[in-house]
Amino acid sequence: MDGKRFADKVVIVTGAGSGIGAATAYRFAREGATVVAVGRTEDKLKEAVAAAPAGTTIVPRVADVSDESAITAVIEGAAQEFGRLDVLVNNAGIGLPGTVEQVGTAGWRRVFAIDIDGVFFASRAALAHLRAVGGSIVNVGSASGLGGDWGLAAYNAAKGALVNLTNAMALDHGGEGVRVNAVHPSLTRTPMAAPVVDNEEMTAAFRQRIPMGRPAEPAEVADVIVFLASADARFVNGVHIPVDGGLHASNGQPRMF
Repeated sequence: MDGKRFADKVVIVTGAGSGIGAATAYRFAREGATVVAVGRTEDKLKEAVAAAPAGTTIVPRVADVSDESAITAVIEGAAQEFGRLDVLVNNAGIGLPGTVEQVGTAGWRRVFAIDIDGVFFASRAALAHLRAVGGSIVNVGSASGLGGDWGLAAYNAAKGALVNLTNAMALDHGGEGVRVNAVHPSLTRTPMAAPVVDNEEMTAAFRQRIPMGRPAEPAEVADVIVFLASADARFVNGVHIPVDGGLHASNGQPRMF
């Protein structure tokens, strides 16, 4: 850890009730930030806050990022209560299996409502506050946004849209002092990925494809998020960092030798 890089700063993390979001909230908090942890489920948020590192400040706020008025109120309230906003981490997301033929209209729209509309609503609410202090946004995408998967049409489409939304925001707001970047994890040990991680056959298939031979831990993704938000990355804008153990180093062909 590089000291208290976020002392006296305020960070909002969406989807902070578990997995990458909770790990990210903990890492920012350990570095001195006041963290506003946003999630849809109050019980999960309370559990996450209860497990926070001793001596840190993490404040739970219940909101669904797909509800424009709710997430806007949380962001405006946090900026008013704490006097500033330095970082927004757009981590909330859901996945839904199925091809275009199999995914229902309601499911398709729900994936986009959380994975894309939520990023749009939260970023729009945060930008004026971030601009005032020279803050940054980190979007949490996925390896599934950098290439396609079998049977994940809605998730692939939403995370692919997040890639170019990140690019557009970096162009539009980098000159205003607000950097916008993204991380793209592959398989990570989170509750969302539990059906894959807990399936030995699927995990073995991932081990064959990931050069480092294992899934990521949430904290390993969180470390990259915090780096991108920090002054150590002060001239980094519009980048996409795969946090995937080398998965994207491959040209896609199977191992031959």
